[in-house]
Amino acid sequence: MGFGLFSSILLLALFFRPLACQQPNTDGFLVSDFFKKMGAQGFNFSAPVCTWKGLFCEQDNVIKLVASGLGLSGLVPDTTIGKLKNLEYLDLSNNRITGLPCDFWSLSSLKTLNLSSNQISGNLSSNTANFGLLETLDLSSNNFSGNIPEAIGSLASLEVLKLNGNCFGWRIPLGILKCHSLVSIDLSSNQLNDSLPDGFGAAFPKLKYLNLAGNEIGGQASALAGMGSIRYLNISRNRLQGSVVALSQEPLEVIDLSGNRFEGHISQVLFNSSFNWSHLVYLDLSDNRLGGEISGYLNEAQNLKHLSLACNLFSAQAFPEIGMLSGLEYLNLSTTNLVHHIPAEISELINLRLLDVSKNHLSGQFPLLNMNSLQFLDVSYNNLSGEIPSSLLRELQWMKKFNFSYNNLTLCASEFSIQTLQMAFIGSLNSCPIAANPNLFRRKAPKHRGPKLALVLTISLPALILGLLFFTFGCRSKTRTRAGNQTSCKEQQNMFGPFTFQTDSTTWVADVKVAQSVPVVIFEKPLLSLTFADLLSATSYFDRDTLLAQGRFGPVYRGYLRGGIHVAVKVLVHGPTMTDPEAARGLEHLGRIRHPNLIPLIGYCLAGDVRIAIYDYMENDTLQTLLHDLPHAVQMVEDWSTDSWGEDDNDGIQNEGGFEGLLTAWRFRHKIALGTARALAFLHHGCSPPIIHRDIKATSIYIDSELEPRLCDFGLSKIFGNSLDDDDDEIAYGSAGYVPPEFLQPASDSPKNFTPKYDVYGFGVLLLELITGKKPVEDEYWDEEETTNLVGWVRGLVRKKQGWRAIDPKLRGTGSEAQMEEALMIGYLCTADLPSKRPSMHQVVGLLKDIEPAPL
Repeated sequence: MGFGLFSSILLLALFFRPLACQQPNTDGFLVSDFFKKMGAQGFNFSAPVCTWKGLFCEQDNVIKLVASGLGLSGLVPDTTIGKLKNLEYLDLSNNRITGLPCDFWSLSSLKTLNLSSNQISGNLSSNTANFGLLETLDLSSNNFSGNIPEAIGSLASLEVLKLNGNCFGWRIPLGILKCHSLVSIDLSSNQLNDSLPDGFGAAFPKLKYLNLAGNEIGGQASALAGMGSIRYLNISRNRLQGSVVALSQEPLEVIDLSGNRFEGHISQVLFNSSFNWSHLVYLDLSDNRLGGEISGYLNEAQNLKHLSLACNLFSAQAFPEIGMLSGLEYLNLSTTNLVHHIPAEISELINLRLLDVSKNHLSGQFPLLNMNSLQFLDVSYNNLSGEIPSSLLRELQWMKKFNFSYNNLTLCASEFSIQTLQMAFIGSLNSCPIAANPNLFRRKAPKHRGPKLALVLTISLPALILGLLFFTFGCRSKTRTRAGNQTSCKEQQNMFGPFTFQTDSTTWVADVKVAQSVPVVIFEKPLLSLTFADLLSATSYFDRDTLLAQGRFGPVYRGYLRGGIHVAVKVLVHGPTMTDPEAARGLEHLGRIRHPNLIPLIGYCLAGDVRIAIYDYMENDTLQTLLHDLPHAVQMVEDWSTDSWGEDDNDGIQNEGGFEGLLTAWRFRHKIALGTARALAFLHHGCSPPIIHRDIKATSIYIDSELEPRLCDFGLSKIFGNSLDDDDDEIAYGSAGYVPPEFLQPASDSPKNFTPKYDVYGFGVLLLELITGKKPVEDEYWDEEETTNLVGWVRGLVRKKQGWRAIDPKLRGTGSEAQMEEALMIGYLCTADLPSKRPSMHQVVGLLKDIEPAPL
């Protein structure tokens, strides 16, 4: 009896046990199995899945699954969520998912799919056509590559398409023109480089949001015509050209056409009587080739907050009428050929935060400005005269950046440091009264000489000081005048054949005979006829005043070429052993390499024995300057990034407190590290054959106008490496502190081979630099072992599990210190002594994305 009862109880227990867990082949079992295999934490796996947070069921069928930011990692396994036949809403965003299973494409009931901010790579499957009911597809911020599949045209119900932040290439598929229900399209920050499909704009009658920014899309913008409902249009940073005529007659809110090749009269874009200005809030037409005069219709945009017309080819014209734009917060009219004076009405713009009218021909007195909100001010490179209002000078200390250089202004500079005067008031006259120094007089008048001599010195010394000051400023003024005259004289010499003039910074220029016969090649402007003479004019004959840096391969100069092209001109002094055809082939190959985190090579010149590389000019300085050389009390005033309006540009980074405040933010430093890693991963894994940079360091990283890191000098070591002097370690192997240990060992008969792991080590040093705020060498590393370099110091602390001690004190409180310590560990891995122990740059990108700070 007892044994029978026990047997019955045991059988019942075995029978009912599966009921307490998820039943096999049910939605609950499939979801539970998925979370277990993907490493999810914090779930009560014994409870029914329909009670879990983020899951919604109907009759035990999972119809909605939200698993954003749960740390899911790896490949999605087969026979898990791919079998949820009733699933309509799936959100797996902000995880570390690397791939999708075959049965994933059988989710035919899906209406919303969000896989954004993961690490999924490879081509996008044509099986997306199976999602016939899909309304929202978000695959942004992954590593997808290849072409966008034509099968996307099968998604007839699609309303939202987000593929931005990937590596999709070639063209926008023609199939997309069949998706007539689209309301929002974002294909920005990819590598699309073909023309827009004909009829692209007219194919989407409901489209309200279109973002194609940051690609290489070419052709005519007329393909965008016919968008009847568009409200947000961003096609910036592409290669679109021609005239922009009647893109839309609807009341647009955001228009960004910057960084293209649009030309023609500006009235052909928007400035006509039929355009509806009522809702326009953001307008950016900068960095194009637009001409004509800015029309008065602009005043009709009563709600405008952001206006940039900078760097175009406008006719000489007076300051545009903007007095009615009371809500304006951002105004950039730099390099727009403005003449005459700055109108007094500008003081009525009480909400203005940024004003840039630099590089024009403005003259007259400096107007009063409303300083309630103004944070950024640049009036440099004009002809303004007179005294800067004292009320404005008093308020400058509260501003983030300002620049009054290269005008004819006067000011009393008693409140400014020497560094600020040298950066923000170049060429200005200090009008402060000079006070006598009694101590000076006492030293000059010994007691035994008597009171008469003291009286004479008291009277004469101030006069002598005033005379010396007058002489000094007079000489400076004459020098500046002579410099201006010399340019025209040199140009005249250049017009009449060979020249033998002297320059401040170099003598090789004189060896170039008949400068007008030496061509300059600009890759994307083959019809633009430029010569070495144009380079001379653009750089003031390679004068010290235009010198930006003394790089590893030679000096770098700043200049403006015809057509408004702002360039950095690098003189490659270590490449004379190459023949002209060899150098041309190498430079043209580098000119085809493009990536959002590389400074593009846009042209070259073979001038005698010297090769000249021409790059896009970067608005901001190098990471070295911003991280180590920028004094705490000095603002970057000449080349500064723009504020953003509206949505959180720059990945949520807020530039509070100028660059000093920005650099103390963990999110910004992580962004610099991740962007640099992506650039190196592209050079190592996206180029054939791979390109080894060989000189990763803080001075090789520039910050562009959007606060993105840009790596320079890529590929030059590959081209000119054979001619480098092996006796100079910095030229042959790289810069001190960044060279891996295998290249610091005593010389041997076997040659040293440069591999991608060489760059990985340099990147690791750079990453440690970003986290600690310390230089690789020549800094103090407080350690009982008296470590002499950054790598040894940090690696020692990490081995002692004291990595937290290395974190820059400025970073504390600006983000997750756990993430900072993880970043230190990534730097530790990259700086391993053995190259085989270092990760690849692809792996480094993945590791950095794993600790990416959440958007603000």
